[in-house]
Amino acid sequence: MIKNAWVLTMNEKMEQFPKGFIIADDEKIVDVGAMDSLPNDIAYDKSIDAKGAILLPGMVNTHTHIGMIPFRSLGDDYPDRLHRFLFPLENECMNEQLAYTSAKYAIAEMQLAGVTTFFDMYYFEQQLAEAAEEMHSRGILAETVIDSVTVDVPAPMGGLQYAQSFLPKWQGNSRIQASVAPHAPYSNTIEVLQQADALSQTYNLPWMMHVSEMDFEMVKFREEHNQTPIEFLEEIGVLSPRLVAAHCIHLSDHDIEVLKKFDVKVAHCIGANTKSAKGVARVRDLLAAGVTVGLGTDGPSSGNTLDLFSQMRMFANFHKTYLQDRSAFPAEEIVKLATIGGANVLGMTKQIGSIEAGKQADFILVETDSINMFPIFDPYSALVYSANAGNVRDVFIAGKQVVAGKKLVNFDEAQLRAKLAEAMEQCGFITKALKAMEKQ
Repeated sequence: MIKNAWVLTMNEKMEQFPKGFIIADDEKIVDVGAMDSLPNDIAYDKSIDAKGAILLPGMVNTHTHIGMIPFRSLGDDYPDRLHRFLFPLENECMNEQLAYTSAKYAIAEMQLAGVTTFFDMYYFEQQLAEAAEEMHSRGILAETVIDSVTVDVPAPMGGLQYAQSFLPKWQGNSRIQASVAPHAPYSNTIEVLQQADALSQTYNLPWMMHVSEMDFEMVKFREEHNQTPIEFLEEIGVLSPRLVAAHCIHLSDHDIEVLKKFDVKVAHCIGANTKSAKGVARVRDLLAAGVTVGLGTDGPSSGNTLDLFSQMRMFANFHKTYLQDRSAFPAEEIVKLATIGGANVLGMTKQIGSIEAGKQADFILVETDSINMFPIFDPYSALVYSANAGNVRDVFIAGKQVVAGKKLVNFDEAQLRAKLAEAMEQCGFITKALKAMEKQ
């Protein structure tokens, strides 16, 4: 039992209990409400006094690349950073051990920031899934498919075969799902995109792809097909409610209509999109049209952080400025994007995203004792405009506490960092990264 919490349920009625409780049994929530309705006939194995902390559902990161921690802060301000730094170093250095240790470090960062569920897209996803299982996280791990030889497959678009072998291994796991993620419409053949969609349909799983993110992508499809990427994907028959389209920065009115028509989900990564000067997606128009949107961080090399507090703040600031409307996106709506909205993007609203009896006990406590957390007139505003990842005190995933008192329960942060540093050193990553910087 958690008592004396300011409970934000994020349920359909957006109920909140300023002095509330939550009771979980094993992996599920069994009751939530105001303290004056707390059952007194239940014996609790453990009782925690929230002391006024804000309790809300665990946050959902709808798009990231957890294997890319080693690239964080490398060449951040250089043009064409992807081809000048990331791809070359990835091809030279990335291996199973580096991806695995990066994944554990990234998941630790997310858990400490209140992210309990994520959708990943990278390489060596079997190792990344194992890392997520060991860290007791919840996630979808999707193998990248691209038209070139990669660090974990010997042939272009070999990620599809990897995924075909990878997906069955995680069937039936209560927290970890395996999936497939074609890199983008421009970096795969029509046949591969259709096969990836079919694989997703066979296993009834979400799949992911970068869509309408790049300027050159928009020009390419206009010149070669006289279509937008989304119109192209509609024509080849791969749009469905299972597809999570990451970024969607460059959208026409017709694109938005198509996304709604096929109930395609959108992962919005405001931090990475604005850092790379790609633009601000039309989220207000997407939501007005009824398109489902959630927040994502992108990879730690793209957005540099894996927490959604920073994304919520940037979302508010950029979209209000972009729309020149201070009233756009009230804080309550932004918190929804980080919780129940993300759960909807991943097709998990029956399991997570709100504090309701019967759902998985994925929830976080944000302390209100720190100097930046007083006074609080509106808890949603406090979360969006005042709070940061450092205010996350306790984190539970499937009823198990993974963060207590701002510390990982079962892992040591210093050891995770040391193991990642060792893996980076063993493959020569640091030396090669420094040399790459010297050449610029």
